[in-house]
Amino acid sequence: MIYDLMAFELSKQIGARRVGKLHTKNGVINTPFFMPIATKGAVKNLSPEDLKKLGAEIVLGNTYHLWLRPGDELIARAGGLHQFMHWDRPILTDSGGYQVFSLGARAKEKYGTSGVKISEEGVSFTDPIDGKKYFMSPEKSIEIQLNLGSDMIMVLDECPPFPCSHEQARKSMELTLRWATRCYAYFQQRIKQESEKYDKEKVISHQSSVRNEGKSDDSLPMTDDSRIVTRPLLFGIVQGSIYEDLRKECTQRLIEIGFDGYAIGGVAVGEPREQLAEILTWVAPLLPADKPRYLMGLGRPEELVNAVQAGMDMFDCVIPTREGRHGRLFHWKRNLKSQIPNSLPTCLPDRQARQAGKFQKNSKFQILNSEESDNDIKKTNADIENVPCSMLHDSPEAFYETLNIANEKFKEDFTPIESGCQCETCQNFTRAYLHHLLKTSEPLYLKLASVHNLHFYLTLMKLLRNE
Repeated sequence: MIYDLMAFELSKQIGARRVGKLHTKNGVINTPFFMPIATKGAVKNLSPEDLKKLGAEIVLGNTYHLWLRPGDELIARAGGLHQFMHWDRPILTDSGGYQVFSLGARAKEKYGTSGVKISEEGVSFTDPIDGKKYFMSPEKSIEIQLNLGSDMIMVLDECPPFPCSHEQARKSMELTLRWATRCYAYFQQRIKQESEKYDKEKVISHQSSVRNEGKSDDSLPMTDDSRIVTRPLLFGIVQGSIYEDLRKECTQRLIEIGFDGYAIGGVAVGEPREQLAEILTWVAPLLPADKPRYLMGLGRPEELVNAVQAGMDMFDCVIPTREGRHGRLFHWKRNLKSQIPNSLPTCLPDRQARQAGKFQKNSKFQILNSEESDNDIKKTNADIENVPCSMLHDSPEAFYETLNIANEKFKEDFTPIESGCQCETCQNFTRAYLHHLLKTSEPLYLKLASVHNLHFYLTLMKLLRNE
């Protein structure tokens, strides 16, 4: 039996900013949230245990890559992507459409043709690795994601190039809407066919019996019956390039179809970044208040702040891990301290201590000759839940900076990236050591940089969930 979901729970709203919970078949996620990218079933250089220590509640897998290698049917035989990658929390998978279009150039360079051909039925393309030909239809994209066992599934959409004319954008949008309708119909069909698997009443009955017996069942989210989710959530994707009328029309027509959540696409594939704010002001107010809202593929910390302030709930991006791998580490700016007396985010640096460069190692780094005592640092970490996110909204581009750890000035800097930071990297290693690892191409650097940058992003989302 297909049932209407009450998956999104709005706890509070401050202006347009929404704070709540998103219920899925594999757990509850606090919103707004950021999804680390597990493209091929793994976040680069990190284990699932690393991610849990960081506080990640969800990861994003890539339908295109997992379909091609090792194959969705193999993953299904392994028990689904959760079992395959040893991750027992929610997973969102994209449709694969973006990779089909974006990797076409790579295939063309290697094999002389991208093989990307769009038709009413779907899209054909060439694998840039081995040259094999594939065809993905809207139905095939949904089938792959169901085989993977995803908690949140995206419809197949066309990503129009930028720039494109209004006429081209409309043609692309119309195709995206027809594909969305087919995705929805096929999804409904498959849920009906596998009704035993997704029967809500049976799940409620089982969960009630488990509770009555005083037992626990870690495979089921423990929540009130009205919010029990046993099937994947299906998201529609708003397209329309940079044209206000198309974005609004696409939004309204997707809402008429009736998805479990709504995503804004096409803002990370060439459109000028300055257009993002406009697109959000056009689309976000039209989206249903009781459904989750996903801004796809963005972004930099200041973009996340602005998007949350505009009413978006979900985000993903390769920036924290990719930037880390290339030596760029995110770092809170010191001047925030003067803006928020007695209340600081977890990782605020002390410039005087950094310059002094004198550390001793006990259970954690302790800054000598610093204005912050060890007790101050402990208080800083304990107070994170009380930090007002208005400090970020007032000047989102000014709350952080990026350190290039390859710079020679860090060669003898024996301080952590951030004083007071609770991530594994800052608790155990100095900038000088990270500089050394990067310069000598030691693989350990890749993990340590990813840990810190993801900690920064996940801390940012905690702040954005605060009043």
